Amino acid sequence: MHLLFVADPLEIFNPKKDSTLAMMREAQRRGFAVWACEPRNLHWSSGGAPAEGAWVRANCRHVQVLEGAKPWFGEVEHVDRALHSFAGVIMRKDPPFDNEYFYATHLLEQAEREGARVFNRPRALRDHPEKLAILEWPQFIPHTLVSRDLAQLRAFAASERDIIIKPLDGMGGSGIFRLRAAADGSPDVNLSVALETLTDWGRRTIMAQRFIPEIAKGDKRVLVIGGEPVPFALARIPQGGETRGNLAAGGLGVAQPLTAADRSIADTLGPVLAARGLLLVGLDIIGERLTEINVTSPTCFVEITQQTGYDVAARFIDAVQAAIG
Repeated sequence: MHLLFVADPLEIFNPKKDSTLAMMREAQRRGFAVWACEPRNLHWSSGGAPAEGAWVRANCRHVQVLEGAKPWFGEVEHVDRALHSFAGVIMRKDPPFDNEYFYATHLLEQAEREGARVFNRPRALRDHPEKLAILEWPQFIPHTLVSRDLAQLRAFAASERDIIIKPLDGMGGSGIFRLRAAADGSPDVNLSVALETLTDWGRRTIMAQRFIPEIAKGDKRVLVIGGEPVPFALARIPQGGETRGNLAAGGLGVAQPLTAADRSIADTLGPVLAARGLLLVGLDIIGERLTEINVTSPTCFVEITQQTGYDVAARFIDAVQAAIG
């Protein structure tokens, strides 16, 4: 069987920690032929030769994962193929969720109509923006405001006194600010400029949340596969005075068993999200509060496996095999 991974360029993968590569390696170990393309390689046209049909196709690279080699892959062949000819298509393009990502989901959804099996499902990717998807479960999230109104945001900061503000389309901790009122109650000296910058003077919607002190113990990534949580989370612990725990921002990743609160959140959301076509989800939890639902390209496979021995990639490929039948 053949699996196609729609991802970033293979040349920029980090072989030491890339979760997509871990998936590819496990798929190859099980006898799958591993293929890769980028979203820019997807295309559809009508009016061609009748034998070709009007299918969503991609210029794909058939690759072999090489152990301990540089580069980490060898290219077997490079051909144009219809997506429905693969046993499964794994959408692993990293954010940002920009217009090109949006268009790619529509092409992938058309490929589904033509018979392709796509994970995560394209419509589910569009329906679950990673910052805003948490609003469906207010019982699990910190006090939150989503707005572009500067007066509302200032009032929220005054009420909460210690807040985080972030763009709705950021990743890896980019664009996140912590704003704290002074002991006398006066606002953070950077409050106005931070709000004006992130909202572009009220033209862009952002999220503000009550600061969660438990971030000092880590921003936990809980992976949910096929509706069931992986038994270990990766706590991404801020370093060097940072507020952000993201690995991309220098956080230290420490694997740990799920807490009762982690399991409660995962057990509530997991079956619902799986039923919507989200085979793989990454829940971000600080303390006992859900802060984000990652659906585009959840990571931390390698770190959890290396530190605990629990093979996350094997669990994921198990789920893919079960889904494609």
